[in-house]
Amino acid sequence: MTLFGAHVGLQHTTADELRGVWRRIEDLGFGWISVWDHFYGATGKPDDAACLEAVAMHAALACSTTKVRCGSLVYSIGYRHPAVLAKAITAIDQLSGGRAEMGIGSGWAQVEYNAYGIAFPSAKVRLDQLEEGIQCLRGLLHEDVSDFDGDYFTLINARNEPRPIQTHLPIWVGGGGEKRTLKIAARYADGWNVPFISPDQFAHKNAVLNEHCANVGRDPKAIKRAINVGLAFSEESLQQQFGKISDFVRPGVLTGSDDKIIEAIGLYVEAGADQVNIALRAPFDLDALQRLSELLHLA
Repeated sequence: MTLFGAHVGLQHTTADELRGVWRRIEDLGFGWISVWDHFYGATGKPDDAACLEAVAMHAALACSTTKVRCGSLVYSIGYRHPAVLAKAITAIDQLSGGRAEMGIGSGWAQVEYNAYGIAFPSAKVRLDQLEEGIQCLRGLLHEDVSDFDGDYFTLINARNEPRPIQTHLPIWVGGGGEKRTLKIAARYADGWNVPFISPDQFAHKNAVLNEHCANVGRDPKAIKRAINVGLAFSEESLQQQFGKISDFVRPGVLTGSDDKIIEAIGLYVEAGADQVNIALRAPFDLDALQRLSELLHLA
């Protein structure tokens, strides 16, 4: 059965507004809400710094809801040591009563790294860090004691106590890179997420992930698959939400008539999506989300 969720951006908004948005999404019958991990707005502009911090808002999400899965898509491995992140996610799982999930990725928004003096190494190094970091996270979140000796991260008889409420807190990998990212997901992740690609592109990458699973001897069914898509019933709505990047995200936006939107969702499900998340950013169009909820009979 397909899970429908909402991925809520933290830019150009307030904590009070977000709490209301999250509660409304839950009331509309969606089963998942996630936040993103940015220090600046996801516009790439060097003067757009209006964005709330992800770990704090992930915790606020956990405390503001009662039923939805509380996720992140995705934390950047370059911003926090995986042990620090594991401790934070454990606390969020405690706050949510066992509803937390976390995603991890290699990071991409160089404007943020540059602004705060955070090293932004090559893509290879960032992916190496991701591969080491997810192993550390798996150990700390899933095992009582962890040891890890890598080039970038080290754990020595490391404990993460108190433990998460969930015995197996799901860890997602975000990104569409077919050579490394999907291979890392195949080996270590409980879920894989990618944003704003067409159903055909999703089907292709899903098949690549399955190939990587076969190569490492893992059951492909052990990994959930999620797509983040925009929702715009009109071209005006698309432009209002995404502005200059509208054409870039357009292949992954649900748009047009009610029938067209339901058809597009069906294509993603046929392509292998276990979960479809609506990507929202301020100003939040909750009326459109309610319309979709009614179409899907969620509430």
